[in-house]
Order: sequence, then C-alpha cells, then structure tokens
Amino acid sequence: MSPLNLDDFSDLIERPDGGVRRDAEERRERLILPPGALGRLDELGEWLSAAQASSRVKPVERPRVILFAGDHGVAQLGVSARPAGGAHELVRAVLDGASPVAVLARRNGASVRIVDAGLDCDPELLPEDVVRHRVRRGSGRIDVEDALTLEEAEQAVRLGMAIADEEADAGTDLVVLGDLSVGGTTAAAVLIAALCGTDASVVTGRGGADIDDLAWMRKCATVRDALRRARPVLGDQLELLAAVGGADLAATTGFLLQCAVRRTPVILDGVVSAACALVGQRAAFRAPDWWLAGHVSGEPAQAKALDRMALNPLLDQGVTVGEGTGALLALPLVQAAAALAAELPERPEETKETEAAEAAEADSAT
Repeated sequence: MSPLNLDDFSDLIERPDGGVRRDAEERRERLILPPGALGRLDELGEWLSAAQASSRVKPVERPRVILFAGDHGVAQLGVSARPAGGAHELVRAVLDGASPVAVLARRNGASVRIVDAGLDCDPELLPEDVVRHRVRRGSGRIDVEDALTLEEAEQAVRLGMAIADEEADAGTDLVVLGDLSVGGTTAAAVLIAALCGTDASVVTGRGGADIDDLAWMRKCATVRDALRRARPVLGDQLELLAAVGGADLAATTGFLLQCAVRRTPVILDGVVSAACALVGQRAAFRAPDWWLAGHVSGEPAQAKALDRMALNPLLDQGVTVGEGTGALLALPLVQAAAALAAELPERPEETKETEAAEAAEADSAT
C-alpha cells in the first residue's frame, strides 16, 4: 500500500455541479412562491440539487448518523467534566437509546452507526460491530507526547475513508456527523488554533459538559502546550493529526475527505467535526462545498473554524451536548428544503406570460 498523502485529495475532489445549480435556481424562479419567500431553504434546496447533480431535488430518504468514538489522554489533566476513559459510557447510552442523539435519530428515521477508533476500554464492553475497527486504545497526552504514531494516524484516516466508501455504496444520501469522546474538544481546539494561527485563550471553550473556571484554565494551559508541539508540523496534515489529533479525529478527517470524493453531503455537528473539516480543507480546498454546518455549538473554536471555511450554521438553539445532536436537529430542515424544492408546482404558463408582458411594458416605458 502506497504512503498516504492527504494533499492528493485536492485532485480527487470536485465541486458540486455548478451547471445543475444554475438550472435549479432558474427552476426556483418559476415556482408559485416568489424567490426569497422561503428564505434560506431556497439556498439549501439549490445546494442539494448541485450535490445530487439533479436540477429537481431528490428527497433525502436514507440519512445516516455516523459517530466516531475515542478517548484522549489529556482528559487525565482534568480538562473535561467527564472522567478520563469514559467515552465508552457515551457509546453505551447511544446504543441503549438513552441519549439525545438516539432519541432524535429514532424520531427522524435516521439509522446510527458508531465507529470505535480509539476508545480506552475493554472491547468486551461493547458490541463487536462497534469496536472491530479500533486503531489503538486511547490517544496520547498531546501536551507532552504525540496522540498517535504516524502509522496509526494513517491507519485511522484510511479507516474513515473506508467507512465513507461503505456508506456511499450502501446508498446513504446524507450523513449527520458527530463524535463520542472525552477530551476531544481539547484536541479540536489545538488543531483549530494551529491552523488559524490563534492563541489558546481564543479557542478554548468549556466543552459539551460545562467545566468550571479552574478546569477551563487547565484546559487553556493544555491547549497552549499542545500548540507548541503542533506548529512545527503544520505543513503536513497527517503529521499534525498524529501529533495533536487522535484516532477518532484522524478517522473523521479521512471520512470527510472521502465523502467529498464520493459526492456524499455531510452535516457537521460541533467543534470536533469542525476541526477535522478544517484539516480537510487544508488538504483539499473544494471539500467544504460538500459540507453543511448544522448548528452553533457555543465553542469559540468552532466559530473560528466555520468562519475560515465560510460555512454558515443552519441553527442556533444553544445546544452544547455534542454527540451529533445539533447536526441531527438540522436534518429536518434539510429534508424540508429538499421536499419544497422537489414538490412545489411551477406557476401556470399564462401567469408567466403576463409577468413577461408587464416586464416588457416597464422596459419600454423606461
């Protein structure tokens, strides 16, 4: 197997079909509602049209929630409200249907797939189909050591690519992407600070489970120390993921890039998926055209990353729980945009002729 170079994705990823998007815009102008009456839903419908390469949008019928799971060594420093090594409890809650993302997925008819990329628990605690892809048990403490070896980082990226291929081959037409991690927001903040050239205090938030001021100061110091280790490897995305990412973040990055290759649209959740998307953009500048920002998570690093990628979040409901919940809340909005674009009738021909005549009279009067 040849060595992996993420820069190669730049040649593999094309933008959604611009010609089809123009056709969709022209069709939108012929619908019974005036352009702009549906607000941002018009823009969403046209984006879906281009992603699907169809001027008449197809309904989103096979959405899939993909959650990459992992534990991060920095959680040992008390930077998270959850216990170090406790991400498997988040996974178990989803599997038992006792988490927000599980409830919303049931309500929206979306199936859920959990991929253990780097949980720090005995594999016997979880089903085989969850743990069978694990790259390693937990990720290193990124303030003093690499999260992964370079070989593990490549393995994790390839894992994400393989999951993306499996989903595309299975007919998934929209992915809702999230994470199940402890310490993941710290690693995400480091990646975003490194790629945006900002200081630790600018990107350090309080995580999905709110931390107190002392924990925030510890987290800020951890991000600062990890940033010193990240800056020397900024020129190579794989080395960056190995140094300060983690198995789950590397897998998510590979997944996002391969989804863009396979023309599979993705709704991003919070700061972790935003950080991976930012790494993906560094490798392939067209890739963000295949992604939507589901919601505002409240993490300052997420806002920084989305601004860099020019992605405008669909929702702002103050949801901080993570785990793909905010992105899943945006799913009905995307489905509504698809349905409206596909099913609203066009204006009768006589109406169009009348409007054309009125426009001609106005031009002649001018």
